[in-house]
Amino acid sequence: MLEIDNLHVSVAGRKILDGLTLKVEDGQVAAIMGPNGSGKSTLSYVVAGRADYEVQDGTIRLDGVDIMEKSPAERAAMGLFLVFQYPLEIPGVATMTFLKAAMNAQRKARGAAELPTIEFMKQVRATAAKLNISQDMLKRPVNVGFSGGEKKRMEILQMALLEPRFSILDEMDSGLDIDALKTCAEGVNALRGEGRSFLVITHYQRLLNFITADVVHVMSRGRIVKSGGPELALALEASGYAEYAEGAAA
Repeated sequence: MLEIDNLHVSVAGRKILDGLTLKVEDGQVAAIMGPNGSGKSTLSYVVAGRADYEVQDGTIRLDGVDIMEKSPAERAAMGLFLVFQYPLEIPGVATMTFLKAAMNAQRKARGAAELPTIEFMKQVRATAAKLNISQDMLKRPVNVGFSGGEKKRMEILQMALLEPRFSILDEMDSGLDIDALKTCAEGVNALRGEGRSFLVITHYQRLLNFITADVVHVMSRGRIVKSGGPELALALEASGYAEYAEGAAA
């Protein structure tokens, strides 16, 4: 599914990722944990195609295709999705207009016809109800006036509607209370299955109480330094990141 080999990335002249290698299998949920400044969010942005990151070496492949020269839109069309740690507000853009444009763009990229309006409305309302997203929220501009938890639920709504092949959850639990965390996790778990993979980036084991990872990686100083099963997350929760924190990247 996703293969990253010897990835070196700098931002504003500072080395952030230092030879990172990672593989996420088809249908797998992989978690990345690590201290502040280890490069976790940088990894998510580079995979998604953010332009202001200098990739000095390495490759990123999705389903065997090199995506290094592809735009964020092209990567999204291939089935890549990023749940932001801090979702942006987009004043002046209605949520339903945004969702319909995104869904139809993805369908076009996959060779499918545009959704009829009635079918689109039916899908959005049914999925929104499962995520406790009110009809009033759907009528607002994208994320404008939303709480942190509401913004995260809207991100999961987008993911559920677009049905991406590979999703990156960048600290999805940041700022969420336990009820919002459970709701968002249920939305993620509903999408799990063969042919769809996830990379879950988090500081805390609590998210993995609700989204069970198949494999846990520890990231430090811009590279993966240890990998294991779900028990590794429990060990990190107990002992912390002290042994990995020295010299962290950014």
